[in-house]
Amino acid sequence: MKKTKNRWLIALSAVGIHISIGSVYAWSVFTNPLIEQYGWSLSGVSLTFSIAILFLGLSAAFMGHFVEKYGPRVSGMVAASFFGIGMVGSGVAATLESLWLLYFTYGVLAGIGLGIGYITPVSTLVKWFPDRRGLATGLAIMGFGFAAMIASPVMANLIESVGIPATFFGLGAVYFVIMISSATYLERPPEDYMKDFVQDKKKTPDLSQLTANEAVKTHRFWYLWIMLFINVTCGIAILSVASPMAQEIAGLTAAAAATMVGLMGFFNGAGRIAWATISDYIGRPNVYTTFFVIQVITFFALPSITHALLFQAVLFLIITCYGGGFSSVPAYIGDLFGTKQLGAIHGYILTAWAAAGLVGPILASWIREVTESYALTLSIFGGMFIVALLISLVIRMDINQLKKVQNSVSAEQKLSS
Repeated sequence: MKKTKNRWLIALSAVGIHISIGSVYAWSVFTNPLIEQYGWSLSGVSLTFSIAILFLGLSAAFMGHFVEKYGPRVSGMVAASFFGIGMVGSGVAATLESLWLLYFTYGVLAGIGLGIGYITPVSTLVKWFPDRRGLATGLAIMGFGFAAMIASPVMANLIESVGIPATFFGLGAVYFVIMISSATYLERPPEDYMKDFVQDKKKTPDLSQLTANEAVKTHRFWYLWIMLFINVTCGIAILSVASPMAQEIAGLTAAAAATMVGLMGFFNGAGRIAWATISDYIGRPNVYTTFFVIQVITFFALPSITHALLFQAVLFLIITCYGGGFSSVPAYIGDLFGTKQLGAIHGYILTAWAAAGLVGPILASWIREVTESYALTLSIFGGMFIVALLISLVIRMDINQLKKVQNSVSAEQKLSS
């Protein structure tokens, strides 16, 4: 008989992939060196990151079926190839001083690797941890959140010591090796894995077992999409203006604000594992409602908080909710639609991230310019969270209705037997 792999090593492999691709969040480390060395504009360099996030969402959506068909090992290797070639190609773009080539290599190629690499281990982990869905997905997605903290100082030192092209070459090679090594250990669990747990009547059964194409036709899919879109739009917007906002409202110095931004990376990662784990105990619907209650209160309160430490504490709480939204959604998908095509459904849901990545920073900057105040900006986002809160309550009605149907069907089956 074939020996079943250790599921915690599967989780470690997932972290290996996510900690590699999560380095995209450290892109800003390249911004000033690229501007200074090649004379490119800030908006031109920043567009590279936006393209990468756009292709992350698009490839996650379109390659979800590929992940389900060919399994995590093959899709993990494909992700490693795209991301590795994209990074090495970025070194070539820097050598040739071609911004357009950088858009293609880092934005498109590495972006495709990001999308496939993001969904590959997550859908696999949900199947390996039917008893701890939240914890399992939180572990992997935590790696994505913490990656920038690890990658930023490494990138900065490499750029200073060996230059921009060599940094891209070196990182591309290292990330490729880590991702390929991680992908080779990934595989789906055996058919009868944790059969006793799955059949345990005490466990809350999945509401349904739907394909991705069936899932997108349901109301609850779009409720989940809108909730993630609002959470990410407002979260990314806050991340993009955190430093100047803290200086304006709470009077932080530029150095203190920069330290705060670094710490936000920690709370982004910590929130992913903490909230996802909590969701195993209180349920995904309760976690999402909690996110939005917290953020309605904090977004409206933030403009009036002038105490520096309290302002930062509130901001860190908001960022944990931002990270937690990412890590709790795969387990929520499993609860609502089952694990039959979880990777593909997760890919479709992540188009909300792609859309939010474009909308969030632009919306925050535009509102700030028009109103000349972060207070109104935060109030508008607070209003968006009220909408998200209402949707988090409406989706419960949908869930309760499905549960009633399930209970009546199971009651009829018992009577007939």
